[in-house]
Amino acid sequence: MSEKQSVKQPKGVQLDHISKIYQDPKTGKDFYAVHDVSLDIAPGSFVTLLGPSGCGKTTTLRMIAGFESPDEGEIYLGGEPINALTPNKRDTAMVFQSYALFPHYNVFDNVAYGLKLRKVPKNLIADRVKNILSLVELSGMEQRMTNQLSGGQQQRVALARALVVEPGVLLFDEPLSNLDAKLRVQMRTEIRRIQQALGITAIYVTHDQSEAMAISDQIILMKGGVIAQMGSPTEIYYHPNSEFVADFIGECNFLKGKAVRSEKGQTLVQLDAGAAAVNTSKTYDPGEDCEIVLRPEAILISDEGMLPCTVELSCFMGSYQNYHVRVGDTLVKITDNCPINKKVFAVGDKAFISFDPACAHLL
Repeated sequence: MSEKQSVKQPKGVQLDHISKIYQDPKTGKDFYAVHDVSLDIAPGSFVTLLGPSGCGKTTTLRMIAGFESPDEGEIYLGGEPINALTPNKRDTAMVFQSYALFPHYNVFDNVAYGLKLRKVPKNLIADRVKNILSLVELSGMEQRMTNQLSGGQQQRVALARALVVEPGVLLFDEPLSNLDAKLRVQMRTEIRRIQQALGITAIYVTHDQSEAMAISDQIILMKGGVIAQMGSPTEIYYHPNSEFVADFIGECNFLKGKAVRSEKGQTLVQLDAGAAAVNTSKTYDPGEDCEIVLRPEAILISDEGMLPCTVELSCFMGSYQNYHVRVGDTLVKITDNCPINKKVFAVGDKAFISFDPACAHLL
């Protein structure tokens, strides 16, 4: 059986103006943990709910899974309303942060558990468990007890147990937060590989922006129970719609100024230290307040350039030189990649920064 045949047709998920209301235990007042969220998740896509603690991402996932019920709105799975269905009646499977494995079962029995509940014939159970363990690279470990496994292997067992029931949608609740940094990177790559191999719909919750960038087709960034922005990792990184989004996804510099003129898809901005052009689709009125969003890797530092600066930090990081420079009153961080053949500026040096108008964004 090929990987593509091992799951049913993936299903899309629609959230139609869903809200969840909780009561604050201190004040006794109601508040929206999730407020008026609408989403359309395409079948076979990998979507990540991202945001700081308390933003509503886990509550949203738990409502899709059926562990929480929305107080307002409707959830659809494959076009069918599922608000009234219990978790076991929904065509979903969840991979938890804690793995939630049965310590008294071996790997085979842990993975087979959901199939036995569904009264799948024994010979089919053996085949499906074998296939799924091969997919997560745990072949030959069927008889191991879960307490004999490493954290990464336990996570693979949890993933296999979710996949073996062939869900229409696979849900992940911060599944890598208990692993060390190196293993996290390895496992997120594995999760993405398996999701793409199976073509399954995946909804993933994390507060780690680099994790979200690495695995997602679409990122839904949440703040205070509402969606701050949604789009591809590239769209959110290069075209954030607010300072919160820009600052949450990667490192950012913000240069405040006033628009001088907008023409031919470009706006000239007057800053304290000089003028700079930025490509933009929006037209700004002369004198209108605006803010240039600049990623550290988009900035060049040299003896000549656009805006004068003074170097306040110069630190060799191997693959890049890390600078902090003062541009007018603003501290600007610069990642100067591959510095071996470039002039390295020292603390106190006077220099200039420049950037391509297409590599900046205007808010």
